[in-house]
Amino acid sequence: MRVFLKIHLQGELEIIACCDEELLNKVFKEDNLKIEISNQFFGGKLINLEDAIEILRVASYFNIIGNNIIKKAIDCKIVTHYKTICGIPMALKMMF
Repeated sequence: MRVFLKIHLQGELEIIACCDEELLNKVFKEDNLKIEISNQFFGGKLINLEDAIEILRVASYFNIIGNNIIKKAIDCKIVTHYKTICGIPMALKMMF
């Protein structure tokens, strides 16, 4: 299984964006919620799911979306809570 992973640098902050391969460039709307899985934000390197998990383990900030990446992140205890839009799970991590 593969996922797209992109690292965004904002000053000294590193924000990891990661999505399941099949979700890139899709838009999901539910009631007043909308998520756009854009190439600009999520479209980095296409990498193995296991490699993405190793990067997410040490990340202070991330935005991940998709059944595969969320399930693996839960199994690895990187994520404990998530939300869904149109049945697509997503999770954020922010350290303050």
